[in-house]
Amino acid sequence: MKQKYRNIFLLFGIAAIVIMLCTFDMDYTDLWQNLLRAGRWFPAIVGLWVIIYLMNALSWYCIIRDGKDCPVSFWYVYKLTISGFALNYATPMGLMGGEPYRIMELTPYLGASRATSSVILYVMMHIFSHINFWFFSIFLYIALYTVTWEMGVLLTVIGAFCLLAIYFFMKGYKNGMALRTLKLLCHVPFVRRWAMGFVERQRETLERIDSQIAQLHQQRKRTFYLSFLIEFLSRIVGCLEIWFILNILTTDVSFAACILIMAFSSLFSNLFFFSPMQLGAREGGLALAVGGLAIPSAFGVYTGLLTRVREFIWIVIGVALMKVGNK
Repeated sequence: MKQKYRNIFLLFGIAAIVIMLCTFDMDYTDLWQNLLRAGRWFPAIVGLWVIIYLMNALSWYCIIRDGKDCPVSFWYVYKLTISGFALNYATPMGLMGGEPYRIMELTPYLGASRATSSVILYVMMHIFSHINFWFFSIFLYIALYTVTWEMGVLLTVIGAFCLLAIYFFMKGYKNGMALRTLKLLCHVPFVRRWAMGFVERQRETLERIDSQIAQLHQQRKRTFYLSFLIEFLSRIVGCLEIWFILNILTTDVSFAACILIMAFSSLFSNLFFFSPMQLGAREGGLALAVGGLAIPSAFGVYTGLLTRVREFIWIVIGVALMKVGNK
């Protein structure tokens, strides 16, 4: 990527960090007291994401490599993973900054179509594993708790949504998704003209990208399921963050309960995907999730606070990494 484009992404990330600092809705003295209360657990919470991002990068690297010669090292992919997620966390709507950045960084190594298809495939895998994680949590809840009539209705709605989403993702893996997505944008106001022009100019490239997406699922199933398994397990490992935080407040919480808290809070916060860092939505989702499991809602607010600080630290790290290790 040219330095001027990298600097634009860097300036965008710095601006997002400054805005977050100025709009943080807690007194910094209170914030410091809460961090002191966390003690040794807080470094463990931050350090846990070294492992989670490592698993995310490995899932993506499986897709990039896919039995072919790969001119990109795993550690470079690891760096792009952290920086890409940092840009996504700081961007309203999500997936608006990190993906173009990853594509532009990989294009000199892999070519435009292979770089684009690998990023699209990983985004699809990331979301697909998230949906399967929500679906898995339904059965975990049924196994551990008594299902009331109201909860039964809610779980049925969530299950129906997950099954519908899984169906559409499998269709996308079978036939490709790049060209279809842009054709849908051709009907969206404000971006319609741009999307129609882009489809006309780049139809051949988009068809090649869709072909590469379809080949992963149809012809290289081992790579597909390995990438999915790693990404799904990263969701389970991520639940340790909730367990670490709740152990600051109480010892009466199981890891299975933390999986359910993570699943239902992330489902709620993703309904508000248009908010940068999902401000407010995550804290509300955590409070509702822990309340639904007979855990004090204040624990959810505290969990949301520490999660927000951890996320901010990794955004700073990801933005800084954009200027490190570039050839």
